[in-house]
Amino acid sequence: MDFSLAWQKLNQIGRDLMLALPNIVFGLVVFVIFMALASGVRSLVQRVTSSRSSSQSLARLLSRLAYVGMLILGVLVTVTIVLPGFTPASLISALGVGGIAIGFAFKDIFQNFLAGVLLLLTEPFKIGDQIKYKDFEGTVEDIQTRATAIKTYDGRRVIIPNAELFTNAVMVNTAYDKRRLQYDVGIGYGDDIATARRLIIEAMQGVEGVLTEPAPEAIVVDLAGSSVNLRARWWVNPPRQADVLDAQDRVLEAIKNKLTENGIDLPFPTQQILLHDQTETTDGDRRQQREGWPAGPGNVPEARAATSPPTGTPPLANPAE
Repeated sequence: MDFSLAWQKLNQIGRDLMLALPNIVFGLVVFVIFMALASGVRSLVQRVTSSRSSSQSLARLLSRLAYVGMLILGVLVTVTIVLPGFTPASLISALGVGGIAIGFAFKDIFQNFLAGVLLLLTEPFKIGDQIKYKDFEGTVEDIQTRATAIKTYDGRRVIIPNAELFTNAVMVNTAYDKRRLQYDVGIGYGDDIATARRLIIEAMQGVEGVLTEPAPEAIVVDLAGSSVNLRARWWVNPPRQADVLDAQDRVLEAIKNKLTENGIDLPFPTQQILLHDQTETTDGDRRQQREGWPAGPGNVPEARAATSPPTGTPPLANPAE
């Protein structure tokens, strides 16, 4: 077996490598310099944007974009030094159809990236806000260019792709300084509604954390089966979940104590079941089977047994026959 051709190829590769070694070393040095420049540019952009904008997310976005842009520029310069025949036009032509395939393969990544950029620019919510998306609710920990991380109230982390947050409805609980809470309270039908309304409002006004403006209120919302339901509504500030739960706990305790101290009934759901002895002789007799309603004045319909012919009685003959 003749290995001379293979040996010549190896020698040629070695000579080419030795000739290109200075370019490789110089290219690596240039790339390290660009990495240092990218870190410096990132820090500079973050300081400048932080001083001119109150948005921490926007400052982080711009600093990341500056860092990535410097690294891409460094890679292009390094490749040009190592491979003198390389140009950006040759890179584009080399990608060709492969670039289109890569674009389709990373479509979701690009979509999430673009949505993350738009979220950071428009700022429908910021880091520290409490949001609700579908079944997930918690505090925003980080807004990255690909996904947003929230910490749920029970101490778990949820990663949500930015494209979903950008294209779907998101509830921001801390978008405003105040938040209104409500709870339905049932009183007995024998209780005076105006008195119960006044007591509920007085109870809410005496609770710490309930705002006086807008003032708390109580409105009738339902005439239920066993109670008259009044809806107590009050405002709190700040609107964070911990403050909301604390205020609701104090308000409900105050309302319950206030109503019971003043003799207002808080009825349980009740159900009335009426039983009767239904036989053929009493079926339809409203005097014996009233089922919760009075028989009424005067004569009432007789039982069906009294108005129906006995069983086995032949029908009357047709006179026409």
